[in-house]
Amino acid sequence: MAQADKNAAPEQKRPQMRWDDAKMASSFANVVNVQSTREQVDLFFGVNQTWNMREDPTLVVELLNRIMLSPLAAKRLSLMLNSVLREHEARYGALDLDK
Repeated sequence: MAQADKNAAPEQKRPQMRWDDAKMASSFANVVNVQSTREQVDLFFGVNQTWNMREDPTLVVELLNRIMLSPLAAKRLSLMLNSVLREHEARYGALDLDK
């Protein structure tokens, strides 16, 4: 038994993670668009600035942020968003995109 203990791989500790929000900025977006290439996925966030479509039928979106992700990070984000939205809908009801 002592021999088996000597040959056992050392137990690997999971690294600790600390979220440093000292430089974090928060912004609101009610418009999002996505584009991608083989190497990255780009998320564009903005705010619809249109007040009265009857007076001016031009939709004005102020783009505020672009987040560039690797495809792997985008896949992880997709899984996390799907999970959060399932929980949200279970708690508050279905979100209807056609409204």
